[in-house]
Amino acid sequence: MNNQNNNQNDEQKKSGEVTRRDFIKYTTGTVACISLSPMLFACGSSSTTQVAGYPIESGVVTTAVKTIKSGTTFSGTIAPKNLQNVADYDKYGYGAWSDGAGLDYEKRNDLMAAGYTYPSPTTPPKQLLRFFAITDIHITDKESPSQAIYMQPLLGMETSTYSPTMLYSTQVLDAAIQTVNALHRQNRIDFGISLGDACNSTQYNELRWYIDVIDGKVITPSSGAHAGAGSIDYQKPFKAAGLDPAIPWYQTIGNHDHFWLGSIPLDTGDLGDLRGSYTSSEVLAMGNTLVNASKIYDTTPPLYYMGVIDGSTTTGAIIKAGKVGDPGFTTPPKVVPDPDRRSLTRAEWVGEFFKTSSSPLGHGFNLVPPGREKGFACYSFVPKATVPIKVIVLDNTQREDDDSTKIHGHGFLDVARWKWLKAELAAGDAEGQLMIIASHVPIGVQPKDTFMEWFDNSENPSSIQNAVDLPGLLAELHSHPNLLLWIAGHRHVNVVKAFASDDATKPERGFWQVETSSFRDFPQQLRTFDIRLNSDYSVSIVATNVDPAVKEGTPAATARKYAVAAMQIVKAPDIFQANAPLIDPVTQEPNGTDPSIRQMPTGSYNAELFVQLSPEMKAKMQALFPVL
Repeated sequence: MNNQNNNQNDEQKKSGEVTRRDFIKYTTGTVACISLSPMLFACGSSSTTQVAGYPIESGVVTTAVKTIKSGTTFSGTIAPKNLQNVADYDKYGYGAWSDGAGLDYEKRNDLMAAGYTYPSPTTPPKQLLRFFAITDIHITDKESPSQAIYMQPLLGMETSTYSPTMLYSTQVLDAAIQTVNALHRQNRIDFGISLGDACNSTQYNELRWYIDVIDGKVITPSSGAHAGAGSIDYQKPFKAAGLDPAIPWYQTIGNHDHFWLGSIPLDTGDLGDLRGSYTSSEVLAMGNTLVNASKIYDTTPPLYYMGVIDGSTTTGAIIKAGKVGDPGFTTPPKVVPDPDRRSLTRAEWVGEFFKTSSSPLGHGFNLVPPGREKGFACYSFVPKATVPIKVIVLDNTQREDDDSTKIHGHGFLDVARWKWLKAELAAGDAEGQLMIIASHVPIGVQPKDTFMEWFDNSENPSSIQNAVDLPGLLAELHSHPNLLLWIAGHRHVNVVKAFASDDATKPERGFWQVETSSFRDFPQQLRTFDIRLNSDYSVSIVATNVDPAVKEGTPAATARKYAVAAMQIVKAPDIFQANAPLIDPVTQEPNGTDPSIRQMPTGSYNAELFVQLSPEMKAKMQALFPVL
C-alpha cells in the first residue's frame, strides 16, 4: 500500500490516464467522442458510436447443475490486514476455484402439519409465479474521498470497508443481468426485484451506474481524475447488456442507499460536514468509527485518512491512506473532486428510479400511496393479474432522525410504515391473496448488539422509537395465514429460516424467510424463486442460487477470483452458517442453534419450501385452478 500523499497534478498525468480538462471536453457534449485505448466514451444514449460490452459464458446453468469449488491449498499465507496485497494472490494460490458438483434441493416440510406426506411426483405442480432477486450490489465509486477503505488493513477486519471486488461492481452486475436474461430465455421470468443496497454509500454516480447497467447504457465506471480509464480493465467504459425488456423489475431501499456507508446519517453534524465530504478535494479523516457500533461519532484521536483506490494500477492499490500527522500526512491528501459524487437524500434516491428506460417507470416507487412523506419507500404490487399473489415491498431501514449514535443497520418500522404493513397484510387476507414481503433487513436471525438486529431505541426515550418490537411483529405476521414468504438481503448470506406457526393446530400461520447473498462478497449470487401449486393444493417455493455466468478473461471473472480470495483470506464464517444461533425474539439473545438454518459448505443453498394454505385459500385455489 502506498501511503504517500501524492501530488494531485502528478496523479492526473500518469500513463493511460485522462486529465479532467480532457474528460470534460468529451463528456459535456454529443458532438465528438474521443477514443480511449480500444474503447470509447459514448456521447449519450443517442450516439451511434459503439462501445464494447463484456460477454458471459455460454450455457448458463444454476447451482443445481454446478457450484463453485474453492481452492484449499496455499503455498503461503496472506493475513486479513493484507487483503490489499492482490499481487500476492496468484503467488500463494488465493482466488483459485473450479467447478464443483451441483447442489441438490432439500425438501422442507417444517411448516406443514405433523405427518405431512409430499405430493405424488406423477402429478406435476402448476407454476404460479417465477421471479429473480438480487441484493446488496454495492455499486462503488472506489475513487471517492468519502470512504472507510483504510479500516480494513488498519484493523484486519472483514470486507465491508474494502475488498478488491469493489473494483468491478458495475461489471459484476452486468454479468448477473446477462445471466438473468439467459435464464429467462430458458424459462420465462415474470419479474425481478432488488432487495436494497444498490449503492455502497448513497452517491449519485453510484446509483446512476446501477440503474444504467440494468437499462443497458454505456457505463463509465470511474470518477474524479478518471485514472486508468483508457487502459485499466475495471476503469474502462463498457456497454451494459441491459435487462430483457420483457422482465419488469422493482426496487427496495437498503441502509447503504441513504446512509454514509450504510452506517451514519449524513446531516448529524457530529462528524463535521459528512455530506460535503463526498464532493470535497480532501480525503476523509476519521477514527475507528466502524469498530464500535455504539460510538459511530467518536472522533477521539488517532485519526486516519481513509484513502482511495488508484485507478491507474491494475490491482487497484490503496493510496492516500495513513495516520493524521505522520510524515506525508501533515496535510489532507487531495483528489480531483467530482460533483457526480454528491450524496443523495432518501427522496432524491427514490426520484432517480423515474429516470430510466426499463420498466416500470419508477420501478415500484410509482406505486407508493399518495400523501406520504417524501422518500416513503413502501408499496405493493400484483405481478400477474391471473394469480392471487401480492408482493409487499417494505422499507424496514432506520430513519435518519432517530438520534441513535449506533451504526444504522438495524431493522426498524416507524408508525407510518407499521400501520401501512398491517393494512397491506389485512387487505391481502380479505382479498384472498397469497403474500410475499420483500425488505432489506431480515428478521429473527441476528443477535443483540450486532447492529443488524431489530432496533431498540430505548436509550433515546424522547426520540423516535420502533413502532413494534420483534415479538409483536412476529405475532402480527403469524396472524395472516396467507403470508408465504419474507425475502431479504443485508447480511450477504443465503440463509433460509422457517418461522413455524405459533398454533400447532393451524400450520398455515407459518412462513419462510429466504435471504440472498451479495454481489460484493463470495458467493456473489442471485436467486430465482418458483412459486408452485401442488396437487394437494399446498404451495411450494423453489429457491435456487445462481452464479453469474462469468466468462474467462472478463472483469467479472476477475471479480469472482477476488471474491474467492477474500473469503479464503478473511475466512468469513457467516457465509457457511456452521452454527447459526437460534434467536430468542424477546431478548434477541442466542438460545442454542437454529435447527431450521442449514449449514452451507459451498455458501449456497437450494430448497423446495412447502407451505400449508388456510382452508379458505385452498378452496379459492381449487376454484381458480381445478386442473393442474
